[in-house]
This record gives sequence, C-alpha cells and structure tokens, in this order.
Amino acid sequence: MAATAVRYLRSVGAPTTATGVPSPRPAHRPAPRPALRAVRDDERAPLDPAEFRSVLGHFASGVTIITAPGGDGPAGFACQSFASLSLDPPLVTFMVARTSTTWPRISRAGVFCVNILGAGQGELCRGFAVSGADKFAGVAYTAAPATGSPRLADVPAWIDCTIQAVHTGGDHLIVVGRVEALATDPSAAAAGPLLFHRGAFGRLDPSV
Repeated sequence: MAATAVRYLRSVGAPTTATGVPSPRPAHRPAPRPALRAVRDDERAPLDPAEFRSVLGHFASGVTIITAPGGDGPAGFACQSFASLSLDPPLVTFMVARTSTTWPRISRAGVFCVNILGAGQGELCRGFAVSGADKFAGVAYTAAPATGSPRLADVPAWIDCTIQAVHTGGDHLIVVGRVEALATDPSAAAAGPLLFHRGAFGRLDPSV
C-alpha cells in the first residue's frame, strides 16, 4: 500500500522524501488566473487567427451602435455583427465578445437599442469602438420609446429591443433581442449606409 501511495503522489507531482514520505507542503502560492478558454484544444481548428480575420474581412457588413440605459450612465459599443433573425416573433441578434466590459452593463439593463449608422457616421462609430472613454460625451440622443435605451440622433434607423436569450458561441456571446419598437429617419437614410470592409469604412456606389 505504501509503494502504491508513493507512486500516486509522484504521478500527480507531489514531492516525496527518500523514504517515500510526502515532504512538507511549500508555502501556498496563488495559482495564476487562467486565460479565457472558449473551447478545448481538441476543438480548435488549425487556423491562423490573422488569416481567419483577413479572409472573413472580405465580407462587407453594415455597422451599428448597441446602446442601453444604466443607473451609472448609458452604455454602448460599436457592433458590425448585427442581423435580423425572425419575423414572427420579431427577433434580431448581435454578437459580443465574452471579454467585453460594456456587455455586463447591457445585460444588467435587460434591454438595448440598435442604432444603424449612415455613411457619414464613421467618426461616431470610432468613438464607440474605444474602451474606457466616455463614449456619450458630446453625443446627442433621446430615450427609445419602449425601453429607454439611448436612440442616437441622426441615425438612419433604430430598433428598440428587450433581451430574450443569450447563447455562448466560442469566445463570443450570441444575444437575441425581441423587437418592441423601431423606425427609420428618411432624411438620414438618404445618404446610404455605413459599410465596413477589410478593416475600413466604405459606402455604396449609387451608380451600381
């Protein structure tokens, strides 16, 4: 039994003396915080992350700012991973990194407003893409009618939602929202949408 115990202690890395008796435990040192692991090693595809981003960057998308009210001030972040999901019931979805510091504030609010950006709102988008700054400084907005989330001024369209479900998708969360109210601003929409393609903003060519 003693030999079996020694073999077990050695197999798990526990130090032993020459007599086989476990050595006194060293002073406790806190283990380092583990890095965020979204998937196991055996689930990871053999892809270079830089190549992954480069290839998927060829898919042009619209750009939005997701906003929510809060007791300590409104929250918001720039988001290009927005899409419609269902007509009946009316659902939309967006994706947010699990490491986002803004998402917990939106999650606590339980509601959000999708502000769809127009062609001339690249600087507004950049302001909401930074971390740690007062993103709403100098930004005009009113309360969306159903949830009170910030509805940014002069956006071509907005969609006011309550959070219906949140699913894990690798290193991101997939947020599903139920649409409570929505509208467009025809004058703001006349300039066309703000597009994002291969790391840069663009706009539609009206001649095409």
